[in-house]
Amino acid sequence: VQLQAFGGGLVQAGGSLRLSCAASRRTASNNAMGWFRQAPGKEREFVAGIAWRGGNTYYADSVKGRFTISRDNAKGTLTLQMNSLKPEDTADYYCAVSRYSVSSSRLEDYQYWGQGTEVTVSS
Repeated sequence: VQLQAFGGGLVQAGGSLRLSCAASRRTASNNAMGWFRQAPGKEREFVAGIAWRGGNTYYADSVKGRFTISRDNAKGTLTLQMNSLKPEDTADYYCAVSRYSVSSSRLEDYQYWGQGTEVTVSS
């Protein structure tokens, strides 16, 4: 499975961005997917996850209520709508496909990773 993430950019605090991730094969539709991020000098961290059916979502406390993850299995796409962005949201954002059908926040549960898309939030 190859993943292509896009949609990053520069935005002012309080603004919104929409990240998308396209999977090369529909195999990903049987697996949970997630978004992670990595800020300079920091470890990669979980942002949001969604089960393969799309009904169950899971968010890091730092983004809960501001970010929304969704997926379209027919199109093989994963989306992260980010609202009320803060400077601390600045990072490279990565989409990933889990080994399992249920969502997880653990990096080791994800087997395929896309390249990062950069998000910069100015104050």
